[in-house]
Amino acid sequence: QVQLVESGGGLVQPGGSLRLSCAASGFTLDYFAIAWFRQAPGKEREGVSCFSASEGSTYYVDSVKGRFTISRDNAKNTVYLQMNSLKPEDTAVYYCATSYPAMGCSSMYTWYDYWGQGTQVTVSS
Repeated sequence: QVQLVESGGGLVQPGGSLRLSCAASGFTLDYFAIAWFRQAPGKEREGVSCFSASEGSTYYVDSVKGRFTISRDNAKNTVYLQMNSLKPEDTAVYYCATSYPAMGCSSMYTWYDYWGQGTQVTVSS
């Protein structure tokens, strides 16, 4: 059974940092893609970043390039999203998702069949 569990959200001041974790079970990260999405109130779900194991590539939406970093720990079957220089506009519920058993990344949330429960990130002074 495929499961994704996020953690690490919280309240942080502008300019601060947070690290989100996505623990996966039921499949291995060695071969499949994991993406991070976010959804702010009244807005559509937005793709933030993706790691494609099959391509060995990472992707970021323009608004987070240079500030966010996606990484993985295969031994823990966990993906991380390190978020630095946070801005109020980064406030959202953050979700991780996988397209397992399909490979590769997409910015379309409909590409992904499995989702975590989400973790709230609030950037405010």
